[in-house]
Amino acid sequence: MTTSSTACRLANPETPELRDEEPRVRDVVSQLPGYVAGRRATGDLTAALASNESHYEPLPAVVDTVQRSAHRMNRYPDMAATELRERLADFVAAEVGEVSVGPGSVGVLQQILAATCGPGDQVIFAWRSFEAYPILVSLTGATPVPVPLNADEGHDLEAMLTAITDRTRVVMVCSPNNPTGVALEHEDMARFLDRVPPHVLVVIDEAYTEYLDADQTLDALALFRAHNNVCVLRTFSKAYGLAGLRVGYAVAHPKLAEALRRVALPFGVSTLAQQAALASLEAQEQLRERVAAVVSERRRLLTALRRAGWDVPHSQANFVWLRAGEELRRALVDAFDRSDVLVRAYAGDGVRITLADPVTNDRVLEVLKDRSAFPAA
Repeated sequence: MTTSSTACRLANPETPELRDEEPRVRDVVSQLPGYVAGRRATGDLTAALASNESHYEPLPAVVDTVQRSAHRMNRYPDMAATELRERLADFVAAEVGEVSVGPGSVGVLQQILAATCGPGDQVIFAWRSFEAYPILVSLTGATPVPVPLNADEGHDLEAMLTAITDRTRVVMVCSPNNPTGVALEHEDMARFLDRVPPHVLVVIDEAYTEYLDADQTLDALALFRAHNNVCVLRTFSKAYGLAGLRVGYAVAHPKLAEALRRVALPFGVSTLAQQAALASLEAQEQLRERVAAVVSERRRLLTALRRAGWDVPHSQANFVWLRAGEELRRALVDAFDRSDVLVRAYAGDGVRITLADPVTNDRVLEVLKDRSAFPAA
């Protein structure tokens, strides 16, 4: 009787008992904050400075490579990204078995967390930092443990050490930090790692490492070689200008690197992305020229903003950060909107402004030329 009744209901979707039924979404998904992407430009006058993209068009050699590879898009990519992993291993002086790739560094980070975390575990990270961190952690069933930044807008490593418990599985460190731009010093990080329990994985997220000043000392790859519990995360989305193709990579010790490949989405990095990354690695001279121009503009903006009365941290990335409470944040966004400049606002925390060409950066300085014209905090 029950079977017959069920069959009847399935055959008749208008049956009242079925009308209100629907597939169940996991509670953790319903509770997740949505990832907020930078707003997109909608007109020729709008400067899009909200997403930390490179303002340069792709390198000509990269465009040529992608065009030559386009006729292969009917075929699946090399799932193991063999050629790219071999080239990356050479680039970072690692073994091929220590390199894993994925759809952007955020895709690789998702692989790291899927391979190491589950319900009952904890993951520590600074806050505010990359907005995807708490989202990706929560999806594994683990608990995000945000640790406030220090007064200089950088990682409070001592507080992060204190936050480690027997449930901690991963500590994520973003250097330079997004959205504040502050980088870690090598000796500080080395002392930190000496005190982290060896079973806790420390992920050093270096999405913006190419923009570091020459006098910055953090050598994450050296720390990786010195510690069995360190993994280095990098991307082609920022300085290399491949944000639209989605390719990033991790340098991890062999057991973890193999685990990342096991949990990766099959064929997650397209042939076009793999070939573009390979071409980008061969264009280091042009990359350095572009990075040098961004760094020069960063120094100019930081100097000008401080002269105008703004308290800005020492950014080492391709953006600058303005700490702001809600009243100041709203005033800043309104002022930039009136000038057709899109910036990235973080509720209750501040505004991040991506660097661009000198003319566009001058538009930013024009908006911010007088600190006293804005609310106090």
